[in-house]
Amino acid sequence: MPTKTVNGVDLFYDESGSGEPIIFHHGYTGSHDSWAGVVERLQDRFRCVVMDGRGAGDSAHPDGGYTIEQMAADVVGMADALGIDRFTYVGHSMGGVMGMELGLAHAERLSKLVLVAPAPADGVERGEEDHARARRLWAEKARDTLISERIATTARESAHANVPGGVDRALSVSEGHYDDCWDALVTYQKGERLQEITTPTLMIAGSADSLLAANLLDFQRLPNATLHVFSRVSHGVAREVAAAFARVLADFMEHGVVTSATLQEALPAAVR
Repeated sequence: MPTKTVNGVDLFYDESGSGEPIIFHHGYTGSHDSWAGVVERLQDRFRCVVMDGRGAGDSAHPDGGYTIEQMAADVVGMADALGIDRFTYVGHSMGGVMGMELGLAHAERLSKLVLVAPAPADGVERGEEDHARARRLWAEKARDTLISERIATTARESAHANVPGGVDRALSVSEGHYDDCWDALVTYQKGERLQEITTPTLMIAGSADSLLAANLLDFQRLPNATLHVFSRVSHGVAREVAAAFARVLADFMEHGVVTSATLQEALPAAVR
């Protein structure tokens, strides 16, 4: 199991392919497994690196460091350990918030930025009662209940087979990851600063994801971004529509941000 010691923590990584580097990071209580269907479709063209954050997947379980800022620094540290100077970063959910932080604090390391159903830049809003119930089910390792509830909220039936493995990964995270990462997602408040992110950015969202409204709001704050919304897709976008996701990502890697404004700029001066 390959690991790199990054900021004092042994973090899992795997890489395949060659070419322009892309680093993929999972969401809250997730793991690198979520990118398998995407990476297998891109590794013929890109150097694809997947990693597990501290306290999750196959990485070590340190006592602390579960902040958005530290975990974004862990991504940079992994790039350093692999000899990667500049890279495209693809982050899902919590990993998307880490992408926002990378765009704010480490923009010089980014070629492009892809935010996949990211948690809100102004903090997750969830009732304390709902979170307390989720925390209790996690602590009790109520696997069957968690699987049935996750299947019910996964729009694409083709992705239901992946749910048990995802739940097992969630049940295996450290207590620090479960509690402190949640607190970090609730308290992150940098929405007003998204206008500072000039890295070419792609926002990917699911139309059946409860975070869609927040994703659209954050997208409108980004000055150099384009948007792709998948129909009948919920929060686990890369698992639900891996082939289509890979095509959208490859298109963005080739063409970057294309909007009505960039098309107008390409017109001859006499036509404008």
